[in-house]
Formats: sequence, structure tokens, C-alpha cells
Amino acid sequence: MIFDNQNLLSDQQAITATAASTNILDLGPIKAGVVRDIGKGRAIPLLIQITEAFNNLTSLGIALQVDDNSGFTSAKTVWSQTVVLADLKAGKVVTPEFIQRGTDEQFLRLNYTVTGTAPTMGKVTAGVTMGNQSNG
Repeated sequence: MIFDNQNLLSDQQAITATAASTNILDLGPIKAGVVRDIGKGRAIPLLIQITEAFNNLTSLGIALQVDDNSGFTSAKTVWSQTVVLADLKAGKVVTPEFIQRGTDEQFLRLNYTVTGTAPTMGKVTAGVTMGNQSNG
């Protein structure tokens, strides 16, 4: 996979508490009367990968969110998944492989929700890629 630095949401981001991705993507303003959903049409590859194994927590919730403002005061979740500690090993790739339908607002981010004891270890790299490796 090849990451574009400007489309990187998390770059070896340490997750020690519930937090949003370090970066947000500005998909550009939406003109009045125009409907946009970048999840429709040609698939846009997204990679979410655990780059350092987690400890302590029970599970990590990962949500792809959009909003019309960069403060995410009215965030809409377009996809989410909960990953249990046993699966939060270095190298684990979390689905989805693509930006999901419903990605129809100006700003995009990931939100990480820690359940259980706060981890002291655990990192994530995530963002839009040129394409994702497939071993199948």
C-alpha cells in the first residue's frame, strides 16, 4: 500500500484513551443544492492497521465519521467496528477496505473509543491509500 501524507488520518498514533484521529480530511466545500457521497461509485481504498499491539483494554471501537464542520460537533458515523484485545496485534488490518457510502459531508475522521482499562501500548496508522495489499 502507498499512503499519501495529505490523506493520512493517523500516523503511528498512540491510542491511550478515547480520541479522534490526529488528522481530519477536508473533502472540500459542498455547493448549495449539490448532493455528494464519495462512498458511491469507484471504491476509494482505506487502510486501518494496528502498528503496535495494544495492552490492558477490553476492546477498541473504531468509527469513520463525517461532519459539515471541522469541530465535529454533529458527527455522523458512516461505519464502525469493535475489535477485541486478542485481535489488536501488530499487523492486524481492520475492515473496511474502502470509504463507505454515506461519506457525504465536508470533513472526515476516525474516532477511537477505548473500552476497559486505558492502554499504555497500542498504535494505529490509517488513511486513504493507492490500493491495499491482498493476500487472498
